[in-house]
Parts: sequence; C-alpha cells; structure tokens
Amino acid sequence: MVTIILSAGKFPPDNTEGRKPGAKYPEIKSLMGPDPQLKWVVTGMVLTQLLACYLVQDVSWKWVVIWAYTFGGCINHSLTLAIHDISHNVAFGNKQARWNRWFAMFANLPIGLPYSASFKKYHIDHHRYLGGDGLDVDVPTDLEGWFFCTPFRKLIWLFLQPFFYALRPLVVNPKPVSSLEVLNAAVQLVADVCIFYLWGLKPIVYLISGSILCMGLHPISGHFIAEHYMFLKGHETYSYYGPLNLITFNVGYHMEHHDFPSIPGSRLPLVKKMAAEYYDSLPQHTSWVRVLWDFVFDDSIGPYARIKREYKLVKQE
Repeated sequence: MVTIILSAGKFPPDNTEGRKPGAKYPEIKSLMGPDPQLKWVVTGMVLTQLLACYLVQDVSWKWVVIWAYTFGGCINHSLTLAIHDISHNVAFGNKQARWNRWFAMFANLPIGLPYSASFKKYHIDHHRYLGGDGLDVDVPTDLEGWFFCTPFRKLIWLFLQPFFYALRPLVVNPKPVSSLEVLNAAVQLVADVCIFYLWGLKPIVYLISGSILCMGLHPISGHFIAEHYMFLKGHETYSYYGPLNLITFNVGYHMEHHDFPSIPGSRLPLVKKMAAEYYDSLPQHTSWVRVLWDFVFDDSIGPYARIKREYKLVKQE
C-alpha cells in the first residue's frame, strides 16, 4: 500500500488535486437535497422481497439458493446501496435525520441481518478520512494484503468479502455499540421471526444467503473493487458509467459521489453532465465483471492495492 501522511481537517487529495467542479458550476448545488422517489423505490423492493419469501416456501432447496443468487441477492445488494444513499440523508433530507435512520432500518429488512446503523456509523469516516489507516474500515488490513496475493486466494477473498466487511471494523476501528444499532438488531430480529413463523426456514435462507452471495463473488460486487483500488498509479477513485448503475442507485458515479456526497444517486449523472470536463478525462471502468477478472489475475492488483493515509488527529480538550 502507498502511505500518505496528512494533518487532521484536510480532505484527502483524490485523482486530481485542486479539482473544484462546484466552484465553476454552482448550479450543481441545486441537485442537493432529498430524492422524493427514493422511498417509493425502496418500498417496492422490500415488498417484492416479501412476496418472494412467500413464493419460495414451497420450492426445493436447490431453487432457493438459485433464486437467492440470481434474483433476491441482486435486490438485497441494491438495498445495501439504497442504505448507502440514505446514510447521506437523501431520503427525507438533513432536517429529518431520524426518519432517514428509521427508513434505512426498513430497507434493511430483506437483507436478513442488521446492517444499516453500523454502516452509517463507519461510512462517515470513509468520506472524512478516505484511506485513513485505522479510520477507514473500507481499506483491507495488512494481513489480507499479505495472504490473499495469488489468483486462487484472491478468488476466495472475493467470495468471503461480506465477512471481511462485517468483521474488519471490529479489528481496525472498534466503536461502542450505539442505541441505533441495538434498535436495528431488534427490528431485524422481529422481522426474521415473523417471516419464519409465517413461511418457515426457506425464506430466511433465501434472504440471508442472497445477501452473502451477491456481496461476494457476483458481477454487482465489482463496484467494491472498482471504487478505490489503484488500477493505475496515482488514481484511487474511479467511476463506472455502465448499465449496472440502473440497479445500484448509480453507485458507479463514484468520483461524482465523493465530490458531492449530499447529492442523491439518482442525480449524479446530472453532475457528470454539468461538469463533463472534470470527469470525462479521468480513468474509468467500463465493466465490473472485467474489474473482478483483472483483480484476480493481475499480479499488480490485490487487497493491498489501496492508498493508505496516516492522519494526525488532534484531540479536543
């Protein structure tokens, strides 16, 4: 990993230092604010998964797993990206922060495991201390980079990616459990118990296995690698403008998102359109499947291919 030392308070430099698309195009700020359609799209996805739970109760176990990987897991992965959007308060706006947190828990229900409250807690650090050693838990540990260094091991790392994302914060940057996390877990447990009571074990396996499989070795999961792994020296954040953005809340517009995290995913294509000269010339990915292929078989890329920063944090008296 490349290590950069920064003082606290300075936002980490990205692909091109000094880029200020918002200064040249102040109209971009008009795109900030809540997305009124987001809550209806998410509600439709949650209801679709509840209907799927009813439908899979009588299918064979083989088809439970197949449908989980090809259908349910795709919806659940998309819901994790909706939760990502909601963590920036774009469902109800900054003045309704609690409504955003509660709605994220609702979006969490089909995922099967409590996720939304913990994600919000750590995602703030990802934006504030991008690549921060011991702060940004999105960065793999040195042990991961050292061990998962061959094509076969990197393939295993991709498959186990959801487990690393869940456990890495407990090792890298453990934080006290918040009341929101307790509420998130309680709400999720009640929902899982109700589904089990109504339709049995198969819907629970359908939901949880889909979440795990589609956050691991799956085409949509290419965005985990595409976003901040240094495929080209000196470039750590990349966008992807392909069709999978249609089912991932435009998470592929990642340079745009880090420039303007308060803009909902649905409006990020407008950011690129308004300030095209700031984004069109930057390195970008054209395929998340190709990203996964290159990650596995290119010896120069692996879990270690990240920029790591050491922040000199100043304690508040």
